[in-house]
Amino acid sequence: MDIDSLSLEMLRVDNLFKPGNTVAWDFLCRYEWIWEALPDVCGFIQETGAALDGAEYETLPNNVWIHKTAVIAPTAYIGSNLIIGPGAEVRHCAFLRDSALVGSGAVVGHFVELKNVIMFDQARAAHYNYVGDSMIGYKAHMGAGAITSNVKSDNSNVSVVCSGTRLETGMRKFGAILGDRVEIGCNSVLNPGCIVGSDTMVYPLSMVRGIIPPGCIYKKQGEVVSKHR
Repeated sequence: MDIDSLSLEMLRVDNLFKPGNTVAWDFLCRYEWIWEALPDVCGFIQETGAALDGAEYETLPNNVWIHKTAVIAPTAYIGSNLIIGPGAEVRHCAFLRDSALVGSGAVVGHFVELKNVIMFDQARAAHYNYVGDSMIGYKAHMGAGAITSNVKSDNSNVSVVCSGTRLETGMRKFGAILGDRVEIGCNSVLNPGCIVGSDTMVYPLSMVRGIIPPGCIYKKQGEVVSKHR
């Protein structure tokens, strides 16, 4: 799939992500469109956390489960409805507000804020990122200062437009979906409802809107090229 053959199929969970790189995989596969899972993240975390092995996970108040191999900085804020997986790092002054799944080996860095998020295994948001109502795929990386904007300026519901078809999400808050191994350059802004296909690279200081196909380089709005050309 390239920039000339963008289709609605890109928005299916198995086209954005490879299976097996998150404990949320079966949960995500229940939905026709990937963003439909976002309102149910909190319930999924509560249900999944309650079934985790107490020999492997520490249980904290407010529906928080932290794997015993995870490294949590003493200055990090640990809110409610959280699962932090094996080998994950939550660094100095990270702010895990509510409803976040931090996958195995994932990194939540210095002054990073998470709210209603699924981070796949080995995903990284390492420096000064805001990630809200979003998903970060396997080995995807948000450069320093890159943020998801999850609410439109007029507070209307977010829609997704792909191949001339407008899909109404019915959600006022929807940030971004980053496929596997996506690289987001430093200080970029991902506008509400942004979806970036796997293995795509976004230049630093970008303002990203809409659907960006997999395997591309996003240089600026209107200038997106295939890596294979």
